Formats: sequence, C-alpha cells, structure tokens
Amino acid sequence: MAHHKSAEKRIRQTVVSTARNRTNNSRLKTAVKKAEMAIASGNKAEAEAALKAAQPELARGVVKGVVHKNTAARKMSRLTKRLRTLA
Repeated sequence: MAHHKSAEKRIRQTVVSTARNRTNNSRLKTAVKKAEMAIASGNKAEAEAALKAAQPELARGVVKGVVHKNTAARKMSRLTKRLRTLA
C-alpha cells in the first residue's frame, strides 16, 4: 500500500495507462492477425485489403509507444513479403 501522495498518484496513473496500452496493443494484434489470416487463406484481394488496414495500425502502435519502430517495420516487411508470394 502506498504511503506517499506521489506514490498514490502513480498507482492511479498506472491503472489508466495500462488500460490504454492494453487497448492499443489489442487493436494492433487484431489487425496483424487478420492480415496473417487473409494471407494464409490465399485470397489476394482480401489479403491486400487486410494488409492495407494493418499498416496504419502498426504505425499508430509506434506513435503510441506500444511497439518499437523496428518491430513494426519488420512486421510490415514480413507481411508484405508473404503477400507478394501469393501473386
């Protein structure tokens, strides 16, 4: 249990930021998963649309601090590479 005012405030802030990060992380994971599923299905048009939706989510994840910049770039690159193999 916190005994200082600043520690009590940190606890309140942590609850809010954890909820925010969890939401952002969930949106990111869902978008990437949808893109992976679309690529795995083999439907090129559907996969392109899913990847187009996942790219801004990855970029938003970087801005929000949920994912490192290089991690997002690597995920985009690998998804794009897998999409190209469908052609």
